[in-house]
Amino acid sequence: MPKMKTKKAAAKRFKITATGKLKHGVAGKRHRLISHNAKYIRQNRGTKLAAKADVARVVKKFLPYGL
Repeated sequence: MPKMKTKKAAAKRFKITATGKLKHGVAGKRHRLISHNAKYIRQNRGTKLAAKADVARVVKKFLPYGL
């Protein structure tokens, strides 16, 4: 039986924390920030944890062996 391949696009975008949660960067921080208010920019600074429903799909299918 062949090994499953890791989706490299997902491997570059997600990190698995020590407790098994999925950490990802926040979208909408690259350009056109003048049209967003300060609260939006401040809250989207740094990284966030992925939703529970997405974690199972991403980890099992895209990252079968973790990171």
